[in-house]
Amino acid sequence: MALKKVNFKEDEEAIFDNAVIYKRGEYWHMRMWLPKEHKYARFSLKTRNKSTAKDKAELHYHELKVLEKSGKSYFSKTTKMGVEMYLEERQKDVDSGIIVKGRFSVIRTQLNHWLSVVGKDTKLKELERTDCANYFYERTKTKKSIPISQTTVENEQSIINAMMKWLYKRGETYIDGFDFKKLKRVDRGADENRRGSFEEHEVDAIKAALADYIAEAEKDIEASGNYSKAVTGYYLGFSLISGLRRGEQLQLRWCDVEDMEHKEARSEPFDLIKITVRGETSKVRKTRKLVVKDSGYYLGLMRLKRKVSGEKITEKNMRQWLGEQLMFTTNDKTPITPRAIGYHFDRVLEKAGIANLDRRDLVPYSFRHYFITQRVNSHLPPAIVAEMCGTSITQIEKTYYHTTEAKMVSNALADYDYVDGVLVPKQK
Repeated sequence: MALKKVNFKEDEEAIFDNAVIYKRGEYWHMRMWLPKEHKYARFSLKTRNKSTAKDKAELHYHELKVLEKSGKSYFSKTTKMGVEMYLEERQKDVDSGIIVKGRFSVIRTQLNHWLSVVGKDTKLKELERTDCANYFYERTKTKKSIPISQTTVENEQSIINAMMKWLYKRGETYIDGFDFKKLKRVDRGADENRRGSFEEHEVDAIKAALADYIAEAEKDIEASGNYSKAVTGYYLGFSLISGLRRGEQLQLRWCDVEDMEHKEARSEPFDLIKITVRGETSKVRKTRKLVVKDSGYYLGLMRLKRKVSGEKITEKNMRQWLGEQLMFTTNDKTPITPRAIGYHFDRVLEKAGIANLDRRDLVPYSFRHYFITQRVNSHLPPAIVAEMCGTSITQIEKTYYHTTEAKMVSNALADYDYVDGVLVPKQK
């Protein structure tokens, strides 16, 4: 179809038979009539140079002609639609066991952040490699001044480009990824982990606060919100003594945890518990088992479940009765929410009197940091810590085997003994 317009302004020029480039402000743009869709396809060519604008316009023209001949619609794909397509594909990975639900949830959240930056109605084929060059700046410029770490943004950028590559292979974009601005290297050593973890005296205070917090809720468990408060309190305590990831712990069933000591053998049963993290719930897709010392969270939660259910059942048969049920749930169908976990975590830390909360990156995941750091500082080999925590030896060495003050003192005194209150070299 030829252009109806035959007279053009100084800043307009026809491209082939039904397209026009024109200048708006300082930049060149393009429009092309699509007869089957009865709409103009419009592009910002993002250049001040007319020759460059013509080259880009011709590329868009040929792409639109290919779509027209193949029966495809140009107006059918926006960034929002592209994200939905990609998430549908990743959902198949969840259904087939390639990734876990928790990972899928993270991917969805990351891509929603990207949509808030580029816009939900932006055309996929209008995207250029430089459009997200300032993504780090846009993501960290939040209205509520909520701190966002560089690591978080880097992970998002990786997912975004994975999606763009997937869309490019299906002909939905002209680019296979964005050229994100290179960020400065971050030292992820001792200081960062210390900010995101706890000291020994703080953990003691948290355990005491948790005991009071749960007891307060259990005094009137029928009151609104108290059941959720108690269950989430037990969740936080269990997280502190197990170091599990949130997704792993929320999918724990009662049959995944067992006591290692019989009641008849000890005055305080359930001192040691064995936890099985099933492969389908693990981030690394590998089943692992670990034994930890309980602080009453396992048995306490079990007793709470029995009380709420109203069932007359002995403690001996409780675990069999609970069976395949989720451990950390208030409705026996779905686990407690991340929002509830975050809310009660903040309340417990305030109750424990943890200092400098406004300047420290303390989140529920910090319990896992503490758990791993304690094993490292107990001089466990990296391989054992990695196996227990379901991560790689490289990750443990890179992130946690930093030199702490306690370790420096220990290393400094390694070749000395105390003799009559005096440090003397060990006899070799």
